[in-house]
Amino acid sequence: MADVYAVFGTLLALGIAFPGLLAGFWLLAPEAVGRARQRLERTPYRSLFFGLGASILTVVLVSLLSAVPLSLFKLLGAILAFAALAVATIGAAGTASAMAARLQQVMGGNLSGVAAFVRSAISLELAAVFPLVGWFAVLPLCLVASYGAGLFSLLHWMPRPAVAAAAEPALGSA
Repeated sequence: MADVYAVFGTLLALGIAFPGLLAGFWLLAPEAVGRARQRLERTPYRSLFFGLGASILTVVLVSLLSAVPLSLFKLLGAILAFAALAVATIGAAGTASAMAARLQQVMGGNLSGVAAFVRSAISLELAAVFPLVGWFAVLPLCLVASYGAGLFSLLHWMPRPAVAAAAEPALGSA
């Protein structure tokens, strides 16, 4: 019975800490989170596919480094895995930031930025822990897209600005 309590307590603590982690990244690195948000809002599929490729490369590199019997390579593999999770956290904070902006629009501006962000982070977390759909659809897609957006953000690869279509003169009006 103590094992059940330990697992439940750990999951509960992680559930409480995740919105705080995202809010911490949002407050400490607003430029990086803002760039990730722009990437996710403007080019979500590019973020998803870039994140998928980067995830596959990261898994291969971590696996190769962890397979080498020397401790230094195992340490490098663990550092790479933690760095990838930190980059994905920047992207997840960007996702929560985009959700917060939409929440503020829906609420008519009645929420402060922090309240909207924390509620969005909690909503993202609850969507990811929903049985089956959250575990096998929301969580992997959000994690991979967040990793891609976080990498785009740290590399400063921003999407091209939207170009307004110039009005062309009619063919016989000149």
